[in-house]
Amino acid sequence: MKIKGLRWWVIILIVMVTIINYLDRNTLSIMWQGIVKDLGLIDDINLSTEEYSQKSKEIYSYIYMFFMVAYGVSQMLSGKLYDKIGTRIGFVVSVTIWAIADACTAFAKGLTSLCFFRSMLGLGEAGPWPGAAKSNAEWFPTRERAFAQGLFNAGASIGAIISPILIALLYTSFGWKMTFVIIGGLGLLWLIPWLIINKKGPRYHEWITEQEREYILSGQPEAKIVDDRALSWKELVKNKKSWAVIAGRFFLDPVWWMFVAWLPIYLFDVHGFDIKSIGLYAGIPYIGAMIGSLAGGWFSGKLIKNGKSVNYARKLALVIGAVIMLPALIGTAFASSVQVAIGLMVFILCGFQFAMTNIQTLPSDLFSGKTVGSLAGLGGAAATLGVILSMVFIPSLTSGGSWLPFFILGAVLVPLCLLSVFLFGGKIENQN
Repeated sequence: MKIKGLRWWVIILIVMVTIINYLDRNTLSIMWQGIVKDLGLIDDINLSTEEYSQKSKEIYSYIYMFFMVAYGVSQMLSGKLYDKIGTRIGFVVSVTIWAIADACTAFAKGLTSLCFFRSMLGLGEAGPWPGAAKSNAEWFPTRERAFAQGLFNAGASIGAIISPILIALLYTSFGWKMTFVIIGGLGLLWLIPWLIINKKGPRYHEWITEQEREYILSGQPEAKIVDDRALSWKELVKNKKSWAVIAGRFFLDPVWWMFVAWLPIYLFDVHGFDIKSIGLYAGIPYIGAMIGSLAGGWFSGKLIKNGKSVNYARKLALVIGAVIMLPALIGTAFASSVQVAIGLMVFILCGFQFAMTNIQTLPSDLFSGKTVGSLAGLGGAAATLGVILSMVFIPSLTSGGSWLPFFILGAVLVPLCLLSVFLFGGKIENQN
């Protein structure tokens, strides 16, 4: 049996599991107000509304940092794991861990068990990011990789769009415990088509047509490289160009997580939204993220097809993404209403994904083979460190009900990312 366009079936499955990934990670933030009350995490006797809100943010940040520490460790280790065992089994390991962890959160009894289950969730959920970078390097020629990465990132955006509505609906119908079980079970179901379709890489897959095999491999300069030894972390850290990925993601990723982790809390804290209202509003900004993911990948891919260098295409895409983000971040800090704020957030996340799609492609632009997953994992670990540091400060930055410093922080991080890529990246080209 031969399947035309088999590489697109592989990326569609990765998009699907990315959607599920975001459903799982958003369960806590969307249902937080119900969970914190049901588990009695706050002794609200004699607490004012402002004191209760501040205490809630501090506990939430504490739990989320456990998730992010595990997520960061997993980003680094998953890159090596996927390089060692391959993307097919790598995704199986990641999805199994996070699906079971999210479902088991239904059995949480207090702060300790919540921290444990969210840590296990983070341990599993980080894998697809270096995994997708490696899979796209295997299944797509260079000129299509940014678009494939854009599809992957669009999956995250779609998951973020539908998760508030779906989770709020499940919460109101079944409660938070059964919601965790249902959402967690989706990942285990996904494993079935993944194992059936993604049997081997394109070089040896029996279902791929000869035309597609030749198209993929002929468009991969690294396919001609005989020495496929993965560079060690020490070698990567010593390579200046690696820091374009490591430092770039350290500064830029916190902007995304500021919204993934804190948007529902912002809507509750500033605008008094309940879980149903959060479900209606919280997904809207991610429409911009989905557009940015697809447009950023298409844009750089189009430039490369038209004869521009990878260096020119990636850097121009990063600049455009930053130009979209910065004014919207500053404007949101002074938004006069929730509608204006949500509208500006559409542009923030559109610009973010326009840029991030191309940063996440850099590991496969700079290196090849087994090194791609390793560098992607290091970049992911650096990104997580940046997110954790932001998590430490956000409760203090937003104390008293003012979220102005929150958005100013995001506006400062964007030019720091650009500077890192241009300073360390030099001319973006394959180092092998």
